[in-house]
Amino acid sequence: MIGILKFLKGYLMIRVWGFSPERFMNLCSNKNILLWNITKEEDAYSMCISLQGFYQLKEIARKTGTRVVICKRYGLPFLIPAIWARKFFLVGLFLAVSFWMWSTFFIWDIELAGNYQITEDVFVTFLHSQEVTIGMPKEKLDIAALEKEIRKEFPQITWTSAKLSGTKLQIDIKENDAPIMPMETGEKPAANLVAETEGTIVSMIVRKGVPVVAIGDVIEKGTLLVDGKVPVMNEDGTVREYQYVQADADILVEHTRFFQATLPFDYIQKQYTGRTKERFFLRVGEQEWKMPENKPFLLYDSVIATKRPMLFEKLSVPVFLGSYTHREYLNVEYEYTLEQATELLNQKINTFIRTLEEKGVQIIEKNVKIDTNGGKWILSGEFLVRELVGKAEEIVKEELPEINTEVGENNTQ
Repeated sequence: MIGILKFLKGYLMIRVWGFSPERFMNLCSNKNILLWNITKEEDAYSMCISLQGFYQLKEIARKTGTRVVICKRYGLPFLIPAIWARKFFLVGLFLAVSFWMWSTFFIWDIELAGNYQITEDVFVTFLHSQEVTIGMPKEKLDIAALEKEIRKEFPQITWTSAKLSGTKLQIDIKENDAPIMPMETGEKPAANLVAETEGTIVSMIVRKGVPVVAIGDVIEKGTLLVDGKVPVMNEDGTVREYQYVQADADILVEHTRFFQATLPFDYIQKQYTGRTKERFFLRVGEQEWKMPENKPFLLYDSVIATKRPMLFEKLSVPVFLGSYTHREYLNVEYEYTLEQATELLNQKINTFIRTLEEKGVQIIEKNVKIDTNGGKWILSGEFLVRELVGKAEEIVKEELPEINTEVGENNTQ
């Protein structure tokens, strides 16, 4: 507290030397003139004194035969004139403070947290439809209504919270971990099971419907496997009616799958020359201003670096400084070696095998070979596989013709 008072009133650091500096300090003490931070340097003394006390030193210096020189000035009385002399600095400081105060009435940053299924692009589009954008006044934002619209628009969101933190709108959501199952309405349509590929049936379990094929049969694509039209018989063996169901069965078919991948002998790779050029830019919100430039190189790519000044970062104001670093490169032609070509082609066939396994396809045998033809490597694969077949194909219900019972009775008589 004492230090603050000294700063407000102002004080000096003085240097005292001459006939009797010790008597000088004693007389100051007798007249209640405060001296502090006293240090001796050879035949002189350095000390601090208030402005009011300094104006009383003339008579004391004459009596003691000492000389007093001001070394440094401290405090507000010396700071104000220095600042006032720099009018442009004062104007800039006033405009900066005014801008910061004005910017606190707007939203300059929107942050979304907790989203895994919903992408940020989709959510930003939704916010724009609700007129919630960067740069909007805070007073126009209704947080309760926004939370309600979020839950209404995205059924997978089970909890949401929106809050203002300074000039940032923070939106936290929680998505439902369990998958949303579509509600089933009405009965399932009657359907047959038909084959979507050719092969030989090796296993068959029918749960609903009438099987049309048997184990060991060779089927083609589009072959009827299980009929969803189940006949109901009379006692005399005639069909009384049909019951229509959605055919359901596990039918395992063995067949051959083929795979082919190609790779050219040569390829193009970038080789950087080491030459670079920078282009600076200023980005405010969605607007960007770049320094003018011509095409830097014939072939080049660019690396973008952005940085937000600390003052704007604390206020969450979207002002960024950045640069484009253009790097020159040349397209150099190389040829694949046998080892490189084999490795790349094996990666492709391994991806194909993983895709089959994810679909539940069992691989019984495989035969893979690599050849060259027409300036490229060719990988051919032949796989003996077993997989479940049978896709639903809706059927149209048929009406049986009515039997004329009156004619039957007359013939009996």
